[in-house]
Amino acid sequence: MRKLQVMTSYGIVEGENSHGANAWKGIPYAKPPVDELRFKAPVPPESWEGVREARFYGPENIQPRSSHLKEAEGAIRESEDSLYLNVWAPEKESDHPLPVMVWIHGGAFVTGSGSLPVYDGTSLAVRGNLIVVTINYRLGALGFLHMSPLGESYATNAGLLDQVAALQWVQDNISAFGGDLANVTVFGESAGSMSIAALMAMPAAKGLFRRAIMESGASQFMPAEQANGVREGVLKMLGIGADELHKLQDIPAERIVEAAERFKEQSGVGMALLFQPVLDGDTLPQPPLQAVAAGSARDISVLIGTTLDEGSLFIQPDTPFSEQIDMVRGVDFMAPDLADRKAIADSYPKTADGQAQAMTDMFFWRSSLQYAAAQQKHAPVWMYRFDWVMPEHPLLKKAIHSIEMFFVFNTLHALKFMKAEPDAAAAALALRVQDAWIAFAKTGQPQVAGMEWPTYEQDRATMIFNHEIKLEHDPEAEKRKRLGV
Repeated sequence: MRKLQVMTSYGIVEGENSHGANAWKGIPYAKPPVDELRFKAPVPPESWEGVREARFYGPENIQPRSSHLKEAEGAIRESEDSLYLNVWAPEKESDHPLPVMVWIHGGAFVTGSGSLPVYDGTSLAVRGNLIVVTINYRLGALGFLHMSPLGESYATNAGLLDQVAALQWVQDNISAFGGDLANVTVFGESAGSMSIAALMAMPAAKGLFRRAIMESGASQFMPAEQANGVREGVLKMLGIGADELHKLQDIPAERIVEAAERFKEQSGVGMALLFQPVLDGDTLPQPPLQAVAAGSARDISVLIGTTLDEGSLFIQPDTPFSEQIDMVRGVDFMAPDLADRKAIADSYPKTADGQAQAMTDMFFWRSSLQYAAAQQKHAPVWMYRFDWVMPEHPLLKKAIHSIEMFFVFNTLHALKFMKAEPDAAAAALALRVQDAWIAFAKTGQPQVAGMEWPTYEQDRATMIFNHEIKLEHDPEAEKRKRLGV
Protein backbone atom coordinates (compact mmCIF):
# COMPACT_ATOMS: atom_id res chain seq x y z
CA MET A 1 0.00 0.00 0.00
CA ARG A 2 1.20 3.50 -0.85
CA LYS A 3 1.86 5.64 2.21
CA LEU A 4 -0.61 8.43 2.98
CA GLN A 5 2.11 10.60 4.49
CA VAL A 6 4.44 12.11 1.88
CA MET A 7 7.42 14.40 2.39
CA THR A 8 7.38 17.30 -0.07
CA SER A 9 9.99 20.04 -0.46
CA TYR A 10 8.03 22.16 2.02
CA GLY A 11 6.86 19.64 4.60
CA ILE A 12 4.86 16.46 5.15
CA VAL A 13 1.33 16.12 3.76
CA GLU A 14 -1.14 13.43 4.78
CA GLY A 15 -3.91 12.39 2.39
CA GLU A 16 -6.72 9.88 2.48
CA ASN A 17 -7.69 6.70 0.67
CA SER A 18 -10.91 6.28 -1.29
CA HIS A 19 -12.11 3.90 -4.03
CA GLY A 20 -8.66 2.47 -4.71
CA ALA A 21 -6.80 5.77 -4.86
CA ASN A 22 -4.84 7.86 -2.42
CA ALA A 23 -5.63 11.58 -2.69
CA TRP A 24 -3.84 14.63 -1.32
CA LYS A 25 -5.87 17.81 -1.66
CA GLY A 26 -5.22 21.48 -1.07
CA ILE A 27 -1.41 21.38 -1.27
CA PRO A 28 0.06 24.90 -1.62
CA TYR A 29 2.40 25.33 -4.59
CA ALA A 30 2.96 29.08 -4.06
CA LYS A 31 2.55 31.68 -1.38
CA PRO A 32 -0.92 33.26 -1.17
CA PRO A 33 -0.87 35.99 -3.89
CA VAL A 34 -2.39 38.59 -1.59
CA ASP A 35 -1.47 42.03 -0.23
CA GLU A 36 1.99 42.94 -1.55
CA LEU A 37 2.04 39.78 -3.74
CA ARG A 38 -1.14 40.71 -5.61
CA PHE A 39 -0.46 41.14 -9.37
CA LYS A 40 3.04 39.72 -8.82
CA ALA A 41 4.66 36.55 -10.18
CA PRO A 42 4.07 33.52 -7.91
CA VAL A 43 6.55 32.91 -5.09
CA PRO A 44 7.37 29.43 -3.66
CA PRO A 45 5.31 28.54 -0.56
CA GLU A 46 6.53 28.67 3.01
CA SER A 47 7.67 25.42 4.62
CA TRP A 48 5.69 24.04 7.56
CA GLU A 49 6.43 22.02 10.66
CA GLY A 50 4.74 18.72 11.46
CA VAL A 51 2.14 17.03 9.26
CA ARG A 52 -0.19 19.08 7.07
CA GLU A 53 -3.62 17.51 6.60
CA ALA A 54 -4.38 17.26 2.88
CA ARG A 55 -7.92 15.86 2.85
CA PHE A 56 -9.83 18.95 1.68
CA TYR A 57 -9.60 21.04 -1.47
CA GLY A 58 -8.17 24.52 -1.23
CA PRO A 59 -10.43 27.50 -1.98
CA GLU A 60 -11.41 28.24 -5.56
CA ASN A 61 -10.01 31.44 -6.99
CA ILE A 62 -12.46 34.28 -6.41
CA GLN A 63 -14.65 34.67 -9.52
CA PRO A 64 -17.90 36.17 -10.75
CA ARG A 65 -20.94 34.01 -10.03
CA SER A 66 -24.56 34.68 -10.87
CA SER A 67 -27.04 34.46 -8.01
CA HIS A 68 -28.66 31.52 -9.86
CA LEU A 69 -25.31 29.70 -9.94
CA LYS A 70 -24.64 30.42 -6.28
CA GLU A 71 -27.98 28.87 -5.42
CA ALA A 72 -27.24 25.78 -7.50
CA GLU A 73 -23.72 25.29 -6.16
CA GLY A 74 -24.47 26.05 -2.54
CA ALA A 75 -21.71 27.20 -0.19
CA ILE A 76 -18.40 27.44 -2.07
CA ARG A 77 -15.06 28.32 -0.53
CA GLU A 78 -13.45 30.95 -2.68
CA SER A 79 -10.56 33.27 -1.99
CA GLU A 80 -7.79 35.26 -3.57
CA ASP A 81 -5.58 32.78 -1.65
CA SER A 82 -6.19 29.89 -4.05
CA LEU A 83 -2.86 28.59 -5.37
CA TYR A 84 -3.33 24.96 -4.37
CA LEU A 85 -3.18 21.65 -6.21
CA ASN A 86 -4.48 18.12 -5.72
CA VAL A 87 -2.80 14.76 -6.34
CA TRP A 88 -4.29 11.29 -6.91
CA ALA A 89 -2.26 8.08 -7.04
CA PRO A 90 -3.20 4.39 -7.13
CA GLU A 91 -3.21 2.99 -3.60
CA LYS A 92 -1.06 0.06 -4.71
CA GLU A 93 2.66 0.81 -4.60
CA SER A 94 4.49 0.48 -7.93
CA ASP A 95 8.02 -0.75 -8.48
CA HIS A 96 8.60 1.96 -11.10
CA PRO A 97 7.73 5.68 -11.39
CA LEU A 98 4.28 6.30 -12.88
CA PRO A 99 3.29 8.68 -15.71
CA VAL A 100 1.86 12.01 -14.55
CA MET A 101 -1.15 13.87 -15.97
CA VAL A 102 -1.58 17.52 -14.93
CA TRP A 103 -5.05 19.01 -15.58
CA ILE A 104 -5.51 22.72 -16.34
CA HIS A 105 -9.16 23.67 -15.99
CA GLY A 106 -11.16 25.88 -18.33
CA GLY A 107 -13.72 28.61 -17.69
CA ALA A 108 -12.92 31.44 -20.14
CA PHE A 109 -10.00 32.48 -17.88
CA VAL A 110 -12.50 33.90 -15.37
CA THR A 111 -14.20 30.90 -13.72
CA GLY A 112 -13.55 27.30 -12.71
CA SER A 113 -11.20 25.40 -10.40
CA GLY A 114 -9.31 22.13 -10.20
CA SER A 115 -11.70 20.80 -7.57
CA LEU A 116 -14.94 20.59 -9.57
CA PRO A 117 -16.60 17.14 -9.31
CA VAL A 118 -16.05 16.44 -13.01
CA TYR A 119 -12.27 16.65 -12.43
CA ASP A 120 -12.08 14.01 -9.70
CA GLY A 121 -8.90 12.11 -10.56
CA THR A 122 -9.78 8.81 -8.87
CA SER A 123 -10.89 6.81 -11.91
CA LEU A 124 -8.12 8.14 -14.14
CA ALA A 125 -5.42 7.34 -11.56
CA VAL A 126 -6.73 3.85 -10.73
CA ARG A 127 -7.61 2.65 -14.24
CA GLY A 128 -4.53 4.23 -15.77
CA ASN A 129 -2.12 3.31 -12.97
CA LEU A 130 -0.77 6.83 -13.11
CA ILE A 131 -0.61 10.06 -11.11
CA VAL A 132 -3.22 12.80 -11.67
CA VAL A 133 -2.73 16.42 -10.61
CA THR A 134 -5.35 19.20 -10.83
CA ILE A 135 -4.52 22.84 -10.13
CA ASN A 136 -6.02 26.23 -9.41
CA TYR A 137 -4.58 29.41 -10.89
CA ARG A 138 -5.44 33.10 -10.72
CA LEU A 139 -8.37 34.11 -12.90
CA GLY A 140 -9.84 37.23 -14.46
CA ALA A 141 -8.25 40.56 -13.65
CA LEU A 142 -6.22 39.03 -10.81
CA GLY A 143 -4.56 36.59 -13.22
CA PHE A 144 -4.60 38.24 -16.63
CA LEU A 145 -4.49 42.02 -16.23
CA HIS A 146 -1.52 43.40 -18.23
CA MET A 147 0.32 44.86 -15.25
CA SER A 148 4.02 44.73 -16.20
CA PRO A 149 3.98 48.19 -17.90
CA LEU A 150 3.26 49.69 -14.45
CA GLY A 151 6.63 48.62 -13.07
CA GLU A 152 9.12 45.75 -12.85
CA SER A 153 7.54 44.32 -9.71
CA TYR A 154 4.21 43.71 -11.48
CA ALA A 155 3.55 40.66 -13.63
CA THR A 156 1.62 40.14 -16.82
CA ASN A 157 0.09 36.69 -17.39
CA ALA A 158 0.18 35.93 -13.67
CA GLY A 159 -2.32 33.11 -14.22
CA LEU A 160 -0.02 31.44 -16.74
CA LEU A 161 2.95 31.96 -14.42
CA ASP A 162 0.91 30.21 -11.71
CA GLN A 163 0.54 27.24 -14.06
CA VAL A 164 4.31 27.25 -14.64
CA ALA A 165 4.86 27.34 -10.87
CA ALA A 166 2.52 24.36 -10.41
CA LEU A 167 4.37 22.43 -13.12
CA GLN A 168 7.66 23.29 -11.43
CA TRP A 169 6.22 21.98 -8.15
CA VAL A 170 5.42 18.74 -10.00
CA GLN A 171 9.02 18.51 -11.19
CA ASP A 172 10.32 19.08 -7.67
CA ASN A 173 7.87 16.88 -5.76
CA ILE A 174 5.94 14.34 -7.82
CA SER A 175 8.55 11.59 -7.47
CA ALA A 176 7.71 11.50 -3.74
CA PHE A 177 4.14 10.54 -4.73
CA GLY A 178 5.39 7.83 -7.10
CA GLY A 179 5.38 9.93 -10.28
CA ASP A 180 7.86 10.04 -13.15
CA LEU A 181 8.97 13.66 -13.54
CA ALA A 182 10.35 12.81 -16.99
CA ASN A 183 6.91 11.71 -18.20
CA VAL A 184 4.49 14.57 -17.55
CA THR A 185 1.46 15.19 -19.78
CA VAL A 186 -0.49 18.43 -19.47
CA PHE A 187 -4.14 18.22 -20.46
CA GLY A 188 -6.87 20.83 -20.38
CA GLU A 189 -10.10 22.02 -21.92
CA SER A 190 -11.23 25.37 -23.34
CA ALA A 191 -9.24 28.08 -21.51
CA GLY A 192 -7.18 25.23 -20.05
CA SER A 193 -6.31 24.07 -23.56
CA MET A 194 -5.63 27.66 -24.64
CA SER A 195 -3.34 27.90 -21.62
CA ILE A 196 -1.45 24.84 -22.85
CA ALA A 197 -1.07 26.47 -26.27
CA ALA A 198 0.50 29.45 -24.48
CA LEU A 199 2.69 27.26 -22.26
CA MET A 200 4.09 25.60 -25.38
CA ALA A 201 5.22 29.08 -26.49
CA MET A 202 6.53 30.30 -23.13
CA PRO A 203 10.27 30.15 -22.35
CA ALA A 204 9.47 29.73 -18.63
CA ALA A 205 7.59 26.46 -19.31
CA LYS A 206 10.35 24.84 -21.35
CA GLY A 207 11.10 21.30 -20.19
CA LEU A 208 8.26 21.11 -17.67
CA PHE A 209 6.14 18.61 -19.66
CA ARG A 210 6.62 16.06 -22.39
CA ARG A 211 3.16 15.70 -23.93
CA ALA A 212 0.00 17.77 -24.30
CA ILE A 213 -3.70 16.98 -24.70
CA MET A 214 -5.66 19.98 -25.95
CA GLU A 215 -9.45 19.80 -25.75
CA SER A 216 -11.50 22.52 -27.45
CA GLY A 217 -9.01 25.36 -27.46
CA ALA A 218 -5.80 26.42 -29.19
CA SER A 219 -3.82 29.59 -29.90
CA GLN A 220 -5.48 32.55 -28.19
CA PHE A 221 -3.94 35.83 -27.14
CA MET A 222 -4.56 39.54 -26.72
CA PRO A 223 -2.16 42.12 -28.20
CA ALA A 224 -0.43 44.32 -25.62
CA GLU A 225 -2.09 47.50 -26.93
CA GLN A 226 -5.57 46.05 -26.39
CA ALA A 227 -4.54 44.68 -23.00
CA ASN A 228 -3.35 48.15 -22.00
CA GLY A 229 -6.87 49.43 -22.68
CA VAL A 230 -8.43 46.70 -20.56
CA ARG A 231 -6.07 47.46 -17.67
CA GLU A 232 -6.75 51.19 -17.81
CA GLY A 233 -10.48 50.55 -18.00
CA VAL A 234 -10.46 48.33 -14.91
CA LEU A 235 -8.27 50.79 -12.98
CA LYS A 236 -10.68 53.58 -13.90
CA MET A 237 -13.58 51.50 -12.58
CA LEU A 238 -11.62 51.14 -9.34
CA GLY A 239 -10.93 54.88 -9.20
CA ILE A 240 -7.16 54.39 -9.16
CA GLY A 241 -4.88 56.82 -11.00
CA ALA A 242 -1.31 56.28 -12.21
CA ASP A 243 0.09 57.85 -9.02
CA GLU A 244 -2.05 55.70 -6.71
CA LEU A 245 -0.88 52.18 -7.58
CA HIS A 246 0.03 51.52 -3.94
CA LYS A 247 -3.72 51.27 -3.27
CA LEU A 248 -3.97 48.17 -5.44
CA GLN A 249 -2.77 45.87 -2.68
CA ASP A 250 -5.36 47.12 -0.17
CA ILE A 251 -8.57 46.97 -2.24
CA PRO A 252 -10.75 43.94 -1.43
CA ALA A 253 -10.42 41.29 -4.15
CA GLU A 254 -14.21 41.27 -4.51
CA ARG A 255 -14.09 44.90 -5.67
CA ILE A 256 -11.53 44.06 -8.36
CA VAL A 257 -13.66 41.19 -9.67
CA GLU A 258 -16.75 43.41 -9.63
CA ALA A 259 -14.93 46.26 -11.41
CA ALA A 260 -13.74 43.87 -14.12
CA GLU A 261 -17.30 42.63 -14.64
CA ARG A 262 -18.65 46.19 -14.88
CA PHE A 263 -15.95 47.12 -17.38
CA LYS A 264 -16.77 44.07 -19.51
CA GLU A 265 -20.47 44.93 -19.43
CA GLN A 266 -19.86 48.54 -20.42
CA SER A 267 -17.41 47.52 -23.16
CA GLY A 268 -20.13 45.52 -24.89
CA VAL A 269 -17.71 42.72 -25.82
CA GLY A 270 -20.33 40.01 -25.32
CA MET A 271 -18.80 36.54 -25.23
CA ALA A 272 -15.31 37.75 -26.19
CA LEU A 273 -12.49 36.91 -23.79
CA LEU A 274 -11.66 40.12 -21.97
CA PHE A 275 -9.01 38.31 -19.92
CA GLN A 276 -6.67 35.90 -21.68
CA PRO A 277 -2.94 35.40 -22.39
CA VAL A 278 -1.32 38.71 -23.26
CA LEU A 279 1.37 39.02 -25.92
CA ASP A 280 3.76 41.01 -23.73
CA GLY A 281 7.08 40.24 -25.44
CA ASP A 282 8.45 38.73 -22.23
CA THR A 283 6.42 35.96 -20.59
CA LEU A 284 4.67 35.33 -23.94
CA PRO A 285 7.01 36.64 -26.64
CA GLN A 286 5.11 35.38 -29.72
CA PRO A 287 1.56 34.36 -30.62
CA PRO A 288 1.36 30.65 -29.66
CA LEU A 289 0.54 29.53 -33.21
CA GLN A 290 3.52 31.42 -34.60
CA ALA A 291 5.81 30.12 -31.85
CA VAL A 292 4.94 26.43 -32.29
CA ALA A 293 5.24 26.77 -36.07
CA ALA A 294 8.81 27.97 -35.45
CA GLY A 295 9.53 24.98 -33.18
CA SER A 296 9.04 26.37 -29.65
CA ALA A 297 7.49 23.05 -28.58
CA ARG A 298 9.76 20.75 -30.54
CA ASP A 299 9.34 17.07 -29.56
CA ILE A 300 6.15 17.65 -27.51
CA SER A 301 3.59 15.15 -28.82
CA VAL A 302 0.04 16.50 -29.03
CA LEU A 303 -3.46 15.01 -28.95
CA ILE A 304 -5.91 17.73 -29.98
CA GLY A 305 -9.57 17.96 -30.90
CA THR A 306 -13.01 19.50 -30.46
CA THR A 307 -16.61 18.52 -29.98
CA LEU A 308 -18.92 18.53 -33.00
CA ASP A 309 -21.17 21.33 -31.71
CA GLU A 310 -18.98 23.49 -29.44
CA GLY A 311 -21.07 26.62 -29.98
CA SER A 312 -24.35 25.00 -28.95
CA LEU A 313 -23.40 25.37 -25.28
CA PHE A 314 -23.33 29.16 -25.70
CA ILE A 315 -26.04 29.60 -28.35
CA GLN A 316 -28.50 26.81 -27.70
CA PRO A 317 -30.61 25.39 -30.57
CA ASP A 318 -33.94 26.65 -29.18
CA THR A 319 -32.58 30.19 -28.67
CA PRO A 320 -34.46 32.74 -30.81
CA PHE A 321 -32.34 33.97 -33.71
CA SER A 322 -30.71 37.26 -32.78
CA GLU A 323 -30.37 39.86 -35.50
CA GLN A 324 -28.09 41.69 -33.08
CA ILE A 325 -25.43 39.04 -33.61
CA ASP A 326 -23.81 40.25 -36.82
CA MET A 327 -22.47 37.11 -38.51
CA VAL A 328 -19.99 39.03 -40.65
CA ARG A 329 -18.68 40.93 -37.65
CA GLY A 330 -18.43 37.66 -35.74
CA VAL A 331 -16.37 36.04 -38.48
CA ASP A 332 -14.22 39.20 -38.65
CA PHE A 333 -13.56 38.84 -34.93
CA MET A 334 -12.92 35.06 -34.85
CA ALA A 335 -10.97 34.71 -38.10
CA PRO A 336 -9.61 38.12 -39.16
CA ASP A 337 -7.00 36.52 -41.44
CA LEU A 338 -9.63 34.97 -43.74
CA ALA A 339 -9.96 36.61 -47.14
CA ASP A 340 -13.67 36.29 -47.99
CA ARG A 341 -15.23 36.62 -44.57
CA LYS A 342 -18.61 37.91 -45.80
CA ALA A 343 -19.11 34.92 -48.09
CA ILE A 344 -18.17 32.57 -45.28
CA ALA A 345 -20.60 34.29 -42.89
CA ASP A 346 -23.35 34.06 -45.51
CA SER A 347 -22.76 30.30 -45.88
CA TYR A 348 -24.29 29.68 -42.44
CA PRO A 349 -28.09 29.57 -41.91
CA LYS A 350 -29.59 32.72 -40.43
CA THR A 351 -30.69 30.81 -37.33
CA ALA A 352 -29.42 30.41 -33.78
CA ASP A 353 -28.09 26.99 -34.82
CA GLY A 354 -26.26 28.62 -37.72
CA GLN A 355 -24.68 31.13 -35.36
CA ALA A 356 -23.64 28.32 -33.01
CA GLN A 357 -22.07 26.36 -35.87
CA ALA A 358 -20.13 29.41 -37.05
CA MET A 359 -18.74 29.74 -33.54
CA THR A 360 -17.82 26.04 -33.48
CA ASP A 361 -16.04 26.21 -36.81
CA MET A 362 -14.31 29.56 -36.52
CA PHE A 363 -13.34 29.78 -32.87
CA PHE A 364 -12.71 26.14 -31.96
CA TRP A 365 -12.32 23.80 -34.95
CA ARG A 366 -10.32 26.08 -37.25
CA SER A 367 -7.86 27.11 -34.54
CA SER A 368 -7.31 23.46 -33.56
CA LEU A 369 -6.62 22.47 -37.16
CA GLN A 370 -4.18 25.36 -37.52
CA TYR A 371 -2.38 24.39 -34.33
CA ALA A 372 -2.17 20.72 -35.36
CA ALA A 373 -0.74 21.67 -38.74
CA ALA A 374 1.87 23.92 -37.13
CA GLN A 375 3.00 21.44 -34.47
CA GLN A 376 3.12 18.33 -36.66
CA LYS A 377 6.25 19.75 -38.32
CA HIS A 378 8.06 19.26 -35.02
CA ALA A 379 6.37 16.33 -33.23
CA PRO A 380 3.63 13.72 -33.75
CA VAL A 381 0.06 15.07 -33.58
CA TRP A 382 -3.20 13.12 -33.30
CA MET A 383 -6.67 14.56 -33.90
CA TYR A 384 -10.04 13.57 -32.42
CA ARG A 385 -13.61 14.81 -32.60
CA PHE A 386 -16.25 14.10 -29.95
CA ASP A 387 -19.75 13.62 -31.38
CA TRP A 388 -21.68 11.83 -28.58
CA VAL A 389 -25.19 13.10 -27.82
CA MET A 390 -28.27 12.26 -25.76
CA PRO A 391 -31.06 12.91 -28.31
CA GLU A 392 -33.77 13.14 -25.64
CA HIS A 393 -31.91 15.73 -23.52
CA PRO A 394 -32.66 19.44 -24.18
CA LEU A 395 -28.99 20.47 -24.12
CA LEU A 396 -27.05 17.24 -24.72
CA LYS A 397 -28.89 16.55 -27.98
CA LYS A 398 -25.89 18.39 -29.40
CA ALA A 399 -22.23 17.49 -28.77
CA ILE A 400 -21.67 20.67 -26.79
CA HIS A 401 -18.50 22.37 -25.61
CA SER A 402 -17.02 20.65 -22.51
CA ILE A 403 -19.02 17.39 -22.70
CA GLU A 404 -15.98 15.20 -23.41
CA MET A 405 -14.44 15.98 -19.99
CA PHE A 406 -16.99 13.79 -18.23
CA PHE A 407 -15.81 10.88 -20.38
CA VAL A 408 -12.08 11.59 -19.99
CA PHE A 409 -12.34 11.61 -16.19
CA ASN A 410 -15.07 8.93 -16.23
CA THR A 411 -17.20 11.15 -14.01
CA LEU A 412 -20.51 10.80 -15.86
CA HIS A 413 -22.31 10.87 -12.52
CA ALA A 414 -21.39 14.58 -12.30
CA LEU A 415 -23.79 15.25 -15.20
CA LYS A 416 -26.61 15.10 -12.67
CA PHE A 417 -26.32 18.91 -12.43
CA MET A 418 -27.74 18.91 -15.98
CA LYS A 419 -30.40 16.39 -14.94
CA ALA A 420 -28.76 13.86 -17.26
CA GLU A 421 -28.29 10.17 -16.56
CA PRO A 422 -26.10 8.61 -19.28
CA ASP A 423 -26.80 4.95 -20.04
CA ALA A 424 -24.58 1.87 -20.00
CA ALA A 425 -23.43 2.54 -23.56
CA ALA A 426 -22.20 6.00 -22.51
CA ALA A 427 -20.40 4.42 -19.54
CA ALA A 428 -18.68 1.99 -21.92
CA LEU A 429 -17.69 4.86 -24.22
CA ALA A 430 -16.20 6.72 -21.25
CA LEU A 431 -13.85 3.79 -20.61
CA ARG A 432 -12.70 3.77 -24.23
CA VAL A 433 -12.15 7.54 -24.29
CA GLN A 434 -10.31 7.38 -20.99
CA ASP A 435 -8.15 4.51 -22.22
CA ALA A 436 -7.14 6.54 -25.29
CA TRP A 437 -6.01 9.45 -23.10
CA ILE A 438 -4.21 7.07 -20.72
CA ALA A 439 -2.36 5.38 -23.59
CA PHE A 440 -1.21 8.77 -24.85
CA ALA A 441 0.07 9.76 -21.40
CA LYS A 442 1.90 6.47 -21.01
CA THR A 443 3.33 5.88 -24.47
CA GLY A 444 2.95 9.13 -26.40
CA GLN A 445 0.40 7.57 -28.73
CA PRO A 446 -3.39 7.42 -28.19
CA GLN A 447 -4.97 4.02 -28.74
CA VAL A 448 -8.46 2.67 -29.28
CA ALA A 449 -8.68 -1.10 -28.85
CA GLY A 450 -8.94 -2.94 -32.14
CA MET A 451 -8.43 0.19 -34.27
CA GLU A 452 -5.53 1.91 -35.94
CA TRP A 453 -5.14 5.61 -35.10
CA PRO A 454 -2.70 7.29 -37.51
CA THR A 455 -1.18 10.70 -36.88
CA TYR A 456 -2.96 13.76 -38.25
CA GLU A 457 -0.20 14.12 -40.82
CA GLN A 458 -1.56 11.02 -42.56
CA ASP A 459 -4.36 12.59 -44.61
CA ARG A 460 -5.78 14.49 -41.62
CA ALA A 461 -6.76 11.30 -39.76
CA THR A 462 -9.38 12.07 -37.10
CA MET A 463 -10.82 9.65 -34.54
CA ILE A 464 -14.55 10.24 -34.11
CA PHE A 465 -15.90 9.33 -30.65
CA ASN A 466 -19.63 8.69 -30.84
CA HIS A 467 -22.00 5.88 -29.88
CA GLU A 468 -19.76 4.03 -32.34
CA ILE A 469 -16.09 4.97 -32.76
CA LYS A 470 -14.67 5.39 -36.25
CA LEU A 471 -11.68 6.87 -38.03
CA GLU A 472 -12.25 9.50 -40.71
CA HIS A 473 -9.72 11.13 -43.00
CA ASP A 474 -10.17 14.86 -43.49
CA PRO A 475 -13.75 15.13 -42.19
CA GLU A 476 -15.73 18.04 -43.66
CA ALA A 477 -12.93 18.70 -46.15
CA GLU A 478 -14.86 21.26 -48.20
CA LYS A 479 -15.66 23.34 -45.13
CA ARG A 480 -12.02 23.09 -43.97
CA LYS A 481 -10.81 24.41 -47.32
CA ARG A 482 -13.35 27.23 -47.19
CA LEU A 483 -11.93 28.19 -43.80
CA GLY A 484 -8.47 28.42 -45.28
CA VAL A 485 -6.82 25.66 -43.27
